[in-house]
Amino acid sequence: MNILVCIKQVPASSNVKIDPVTGTLIRDGSNVKMNPYDLFALEMALLIKEKKGAHVKAITMGPPMATSILNEALYMGCDEGILITDRKFGGADVVATSYTIMQGIKASGDFDLIICGKQTTDGDTAQVGAEIAEHLNIPHVCYVNKIIEIKDKSIVVETSLEETIETLEINYPCLITIEKDAATPRLPSYKRSLLFKDAKFRQITFNDLSDKDENHYGLKGSPTRVEKMFNPEKNDKKTLLTGDNDKLVNDVKKILMENKLL
Repeated sequence: MNILVCIKQVPASSNVKIDPVTGTLIRDGSNVKMNPYDLFALEMALLIKEKKGAHVKAITMGPPMATSILNEALYMGCDEGILITDRKFGGADVVATSYTIMQGIKASGDFDLIICGKQTTDGDTAQVGAEIAEHLNIPHVCYVNKIIEIKDKSIVVETSLEETIETLEINYPCLITIEKDAATPRLPSYKRSLLFKDAKFRQITFNDLSDKDENHYGLKGSPTRVEKMFNPEKNDKKTLLTGDNDKLVNDVKKILMENKLL
């Protein structure tokens, strides 16, 4: 069984730089980490590997320094890592991102199951996983909180919807996105970090893709654009209210109404 886990490098804090021209995050390799939701996807893949036997590959799209999270995935228990990277991919929205990852997946080899985190902390759209599946024309289930059974030709999962919990069976090849807390992610192994300290990762660039129309990638392939992005202003202004209960209630109500919160 071949399992592919999609992971992403995201800012480690809200202290980020923004390109004033493109309105996108400047990813310079500092102050970054693996997307927390992807850790649950990795853990689920590794649990399947331990129980049923599988070859697990981690794949990410990003600049060359994104190999740091591929190392982390390798130290956790993945068998190999793949980096999709090219300047032509920069500035992509969810449509162009999912299309590029789909092209990279097709270039990376065969797979039975793709596992993604339910969303990323730097975008929060929760759309890329489902869009990858649509581009690949394979079935998918989102918000999976439990894998019930791994069969030879299908997988049985439990998914949490807004008002119901459903049990679904889907045939391979397929894609699932994993809810947080579906499993407790393991820590990277120190022994594996020594064993794979010189690991090399395969890189997939624009020239390796079957579709070489540049209008499908990066800013050119993005039907949506962010008009403005900015760091939130930090405000430590404080207001001290004094008086009896009735006065405090009225003062708080007045403040809430002035700020259109009530």
